[in-house]
This record gives sequence, C-alpha cells and structure tokens, in this order.
Amino acid sequence: MKILANDGIAQSGIEALEKSGFEVITVTVSQEQLQSYINENKIDGLLVRSATQVRKDLIDHCPTLKLIGRGGVGMDNIDVDYARKKGLHVINTPAASSASVAELVFAHFFGGVRYLHDANRNMPLEGDSKFKQLKKSYAGGTELRGKTLGVIGFGRIGKAIAKLAIGVGMKVIYHDPLVEKATVEVRFFDGRSMAFDFQSLSKAEVLKVSDFITLHVPVQKDYVIGKKEFGLMKPGVAIVNAARGGVLDEVALVDALETGKVAFAGLDVYESEPSPEIKILMHPKISLTPHIGAATGEAQSRIGSELADQIISLLN
Repeated sequence: MKILANDGIAQSGIEALEKSGFEVITVTVSQEQLQSYINENKIDGLLVRSATQVRKDLIDHCPTLKLIGRGGVGMDNIDVDYARKKGLHVINTPAASSASVAELVFAHFFGGVRYLHDANRNMPLEGDSKFKQLKKSYAGGTELRGKTLGVIGFGRIGKAIAKLAIGVGMKVIYHDPLVEKATVEVRFFDGRSMAFDFQSLSKAEVLKVSDFITLHVPVQKDYVIGKKEFGLMKPGVAIVNAARGGVLDEVALVDALETGKVAFAGLDVYESEPSPEIKILMHPKISLTPHIGAATGEAQSRIGSELADQIISLLN
C-alpha cells in the first residue's frame, strides 16, 4: 500500500510504516496537482499537516484513498465528517504535540514579562549607542511566580500548560464547557508525582481574575476573545494564542494593547495566515512566531510514530 506524506513525516514514522510493508512517498505535491497525483499513483493513504487541504472535491475524485491522516491536533483543513461518511478512515495525533505547544506558550510568557521580544529587535540596532536607555526601558520586568494563569480550553494542551504553570508557581484556573472537572498529575524527575484537581469556571470569571491568559480551543463561528472579552480583563493582562487564527480578534487586540489593557501578547497563529497583518507584525508589544507550536524534533517523532501505529492497525 502507498502512503503519501504530502507535508512530510518524521523518520520514525517512515521506518515503522516501511517495516510493515507500506511504501512511503514524501514528495510535496501542490494542491492543484494533488488529485491527479493520488489517482495516477494509486495512493491509499494521504498524510497532511496544516498546509494541504483535503476537501469534499478531492475526496470524491480520489477513489483509491482509504485513509486521511493529520499530523497534529486540529483537523480544520479536512472535511472530516464527509470523509468518514464516504467510508474513509480519518486520524490525527492529539497527544503528540501537547508538551511542545505548552513550552512555546511559556516561551512567549517568559519573553514577554522580560521584554525579550522587543529587546532582541532593538539591541542589534541601538545596543552599542543607547545601552543605558535600553537598560532603563526594559528594567520593569515581572515574575510569573504567584500570578494567576487562565486557560481557555482544557484539553490535552490545556492540561500540559497547567503542569508547567504549577511548576513555575502559578495559580491555574480554566474555562471549558466540555470539561467540568479535571485532574492534572505533575510528575517529577525522581519518579514522584502529585495530582491537582480543577473545576471549570465561567469564561467571564477566568477573564476577570487572570494575570495571564492562554487559548487552546478549536476554530469557532465567532471570536472566543473579542472586544467584549478584553473589556472584562484586568489592566495589564498578557495573552497568548497558540491555538488557531480566528479565535482571537486581532483588531480588538491591537486596541487593547494601545490602551494598556493588555500589557503584551504572544501569537503563533494569525487571522490572515500565512500573511499576517503588518500592524501585528510591527507591533512592539507582540511576541511573534510563525505557527511552530508542534515544530520540535520530539513532537514530530511522536507524531510520526502515532500516525504509523494507527495506519498499520487500520490498513494492515
């Protein structure tokens, strides 16, 4: 059987699949040529990440396809229900990238409270001539320890965020209408562990008391955080979106940054991705990364292995 990993797959996945008799093709086929390539090469399984779109038209015109796999959590780029109605297996890897996304969120938080994102812009330009002025500008940092972190969405990534926050010494609260109660187990290097119990609060409660806010929700019909929600937040709050572009109103975010309601923001995803707005890219109070939440070697290796295990189970 042939598997096309159109957006790539880690070597761990390739080796596992080939060991089980699958042929793995790792060429990147353009969206326009994908249908003809799948049919000409009689592809059985199509693996994608966020770049490739798998919509109804492609599904209808590729009769050899038996499986569609998404390397990651969200499947917004796949018509999942339609594919399953047509008899295709649709799989993803919801657990593989949680730790990597959580660490990136905290990279934004740690960088933001010490102005690293802005200092790294200005030090190469003015560090030799305005060292003392820059030192004064970045001297009013903040510690994360003792602050309240509000997590919007308490699935696997939200829980991974909570573990890091507990380790840092933060108080964690969350809102998730689908997760009324949750227990998070924090494991330490020496084999010991400790369990922490949480209960979902209303979104308004979380927004009103949090010093830091992080979003971990799928795409919604409306903004999860917009002008109304910013109005509920404490002055000087910080917010990170490493979930999906479109869950955070970027226009409202810029306004909140300008008024000081929001002290800084961290963005890994964007409303107009892959061409973020210039106002976002140039804003001195926004820490920026180009959708790299799951882009660690460890996460990609786990994703490859998880995909391979599921494919072998379903198609062999």
